[in-house]
Amino acid sequence: MDFRFTEDQLNLREAIRDYLTGEHTPEVLRRLDVEGGRDAAIWDGLIGMGIGGLLVPEAEGGLGMGLIEAAIVAVELGRANVSEPIADTALVATPLLGSDQRAAIAAGALKVALAHPINPWIADLDSADMVLAGEAALPAPEDPAPVDTVDPLRRLFAPIECAADDRLLDRAALIAAAQLIGGAERMLELATDYAKTREQFGQPIGSFQAIKHHLATVAVKLEFARPVLWRAAYAAQQRAARTPIHISHAKVAATDAAMLAAETAIQVHGAMGYTYEVDLHFWMKRAWALAGAWGDRAWHQRRIEAAVIGGGMAIGPETTFASELNHG
Repeated sequence: MDFRFTEDQLNLREAIRDYLTGEHTPEVLRRLDVEGGRDAAIWDGLIGMGIGGLLVPEAEGGLGMGLIEAAIVAVELGRANVSEPIADTALVATPLLGSDQRAAIAAGALKVALAHPINPWIADLDSADMVLAGEAALPAPEDPAPVDTVDPLRRLFAPIECAADDRLLDRAALIAAAQLIGGAERMLELATDYAKTREQFGQPIGSFQAIKHHLATVAVKLEFARPVLWRAAYAAQQRAARTPIHISHAKVAATDAAMLAAETAIQVHGAMGYTYEVDLHFWMKRAWALAGAWGDRAWHQRRIEAAVIGGGMAIGPETTFASELNHG
């Protein structure tokens, strides 16, 4: 079985990364922080790149791609610290809506906020055209009450009463995990670049073995988290029976990688790593926020433990990838 990305998937990743590297810079993040966190031009640019129509069938004006491609794009959104509600709207809500709504999302004419009892907030409710709550699509309320957040670029509002929808929870947790992976990758890059230029005792601090070991530990953590994410995306795309467990595994692995990357990057930067003047704080705060979104680490860990200890998921040397596919 070939687990490598296809050429089209690699081209998609590079196109999104190149665009965001040039258009969604740290200078843009600082401007958004001052101006309220949103810019219509950024939304239009993301729609222009085709993200809005990524999961929309070609017959409805979209690209007709799947959840693996959605996860690939979400990683890049996390790397660039994109705050526009494109992930919630295009990568989570789209497959749960009707054809007219999907076509509107592809055209950039519809923004969807997501509501679930697991979150004590709703993101971007003030700019949403509708709220996906449980299995219902509701009109967005007027004048929603804002909620404080550790991440200055996230716009959160008081929740509305709604039923739990496991489909929404799992899709959103998967996309959050992908964004955490992307953010962790970027924090590792920021720490590595700083270690190459910051000098102590006449040489870059990156030459010191202790710094190398810290950065290598983050790289290894990421290397082990990535395949867990892709396994979850593949399971979700195939609608495998054990998809929720794979998604919980991905959320735990991505959270661990992002939190370690944040902690290590702060240590490498020294005391200034906490300050507003260092770009790192944008990604660090996003990691803290996403770690608690759509089920925190403890919640997903409990779901994994219930499946393994309860016998719902086979483990052991005789359990292969092929046998897992046969059972979902």
